Amino acid sequence: MKIIILILSVTGLILLLFFLFSNNSSNSNFTKVENQVTQPKRPVIFLMIDSLMDEPLQKAMKEKQVPALEFLIRNGQYYPNVVSSYPTMSVTIDSTLLTGTYPDHHNIPGLVWYDEKEKRIVNYGSGKKEIVALGTKQVLKDILYHLNNQHLSKSVTTIHEELEKNKKHSASINGLIYRGDYEQTLDVPKPISFFRLLPKQLKTNGPILFSFGRFSQFDPNNRYNHFWQNVGFNDHFSAQEVKYLIQKKKLPAFTIAYLPSNDHTVHKNGPMAIKGIEKADKQLQNILNSYDSWDEALKKAVWIVMGDSGQSPIGKDKNQSLISLNSLLQNYRISKLGEPIKENDQIVLAVNERMAFIYTLDHNISFSEIASKLKHDSRIGFIAWKENDWIHVANEKAKDTFQFRPNGKFTDPYNQSWTLEGDASILDLAIKENDIQYGNYPDALARLYSSFHSHNGRYLIVDAKPGHEFISEKSPTHIGGAAHGSLHKQDSIVPMIVVGTDARPQSLRQVDLKDYFLQLTQ
Repeated sequence: MKIIILILSVTGLILLLFFLFSNNSSNSNFTKVENQVTQPKRPVIFLMIDSLMDEPLQKAMKEKQVPALEFLIRNGQYYPNVVSSYPTMSVTIDSTLLTGTYPDHHNIPGLVWYDEKEKRIVNYGSGKKEIVALGTKQVLKDILYHLNNQHLSKSVTTIHEELEKNKKHSASINGLIYRGDYEQTLDVPKPISFFRLLPKQLKTNGPILFSFGRFSQFDPNNRYNHFWQNVGFNDHFSAQEVKYLIQKKKLPAFTIAYLPSNDHTVHKNGPMAIKGIEKADKQLQNILNSYDSWDEALKKAVWIVMGDSGQSPIGKDKNQSLISLNSLLQNYRISKLGEPIKENDQIVLAVNERMAFIYTLDHNISFSEIASKLKHDSRIGFIAWKENDWIHVANEKAKDTFQFRPNGKFTDPYNQSWTLEGDASILDLAIKENDIQYGNYPDALARLYSSFHSHNGRYLIVDAKPGHEFISEKSPTHIGGAAHGSLHKQDSIVPMIVVGTDARPQSLRQVDLKDYFLQLTQ
């Protein structure tokens, strides 16, 4: 959720003008729909804590620093090993959660990807330098409008749209993916409209109750929306919006609210940092205190708390920890960031922290040729590409490659069938008779396959080992901290707490949770 603030802070001038022009006014859409929303007997409240992981959560509980989370776990169901989407980046994960599909259906490939039709990099806000190079105006349009209204596939339905079909209402608070059936208005902060980066207002489609930082909020007195507070994209703001719905008795059937601040702490200080979890817990306490007692809160609603992705530590030695794709592929003509694609450009790079897409514009360059230049780097976990109907995977150690495709005699724990050939150890698969067991790469086959069918283009995927992240021109780095993006279990496994219901999910994958959430609203 650092995306919005990254975009808004790319120049000092925008910073200055925000202070000059911003005031305490806020756009409250709540009064427009208040009479339309009737609170059900058991509303579902889903709180997403960015980069929440089991191990630091256990540490925080052991140190008695997170009483609210401990209370929920003690009174509910705790699942420490829920499998995320791939790449493990917020926009792709959120799209999977809300649509119940992987990227091959919802079409959000990652935080950064190359649009073959428009011949440009799509970047939803990865880092300041990249945003400036690509153009702040374009990045703003992509994250604030194109993501939900154009890029998210129309062939899938979000949980908000599904609930409306069932004549039930829902709310989204600070969710990056929020598409619904109601026209909503984003009031653009003055510095952005002053520079004509965006118009003063943007129309978008969301659920009936829609809160998006300073751009749109329920509580007119919610003042956690200043520039120095990430214009509302913070835990305080999200918690206050949830409290407002509780106090007004206007919780809909399903509310999803994002608590984004832990992500910043983990990126900076590493996976075992617990300060961000402690801060999120304080806001969870704040929400629970809206009721007469915490026990009363559990009787009045179904509560779900979950992380979106994990993070892997990044070493302090930048020469060892950062994998420069420009250096490894220096013999090719790599397109310059922010410049139009040239006729003689051979490669486009789209880095998503610990994974990257490598697009080959020159059809004379084979995938295996590029893979051979990358596979000797011991910091890369695997290189993959698609040829015909097969996904090919290689790494440094294996002499042979591994190939797979859907349908066949091999079955995985999710009842998905596959045809496999070659060295399955590359993806750490254990094969016993016709049964597949996943190791370091949970649900590896489906997640990797979906990534190769998420958007058009000729590309390879590279995935880093823990301790390392990829860089290209102007990429952000997390030296001495942590990053995500990869298929590895350290990035891919998150905990989930469910309280107030005996219903259990059939599968512990985020892609399967939409149906479970809908079941809880019955």
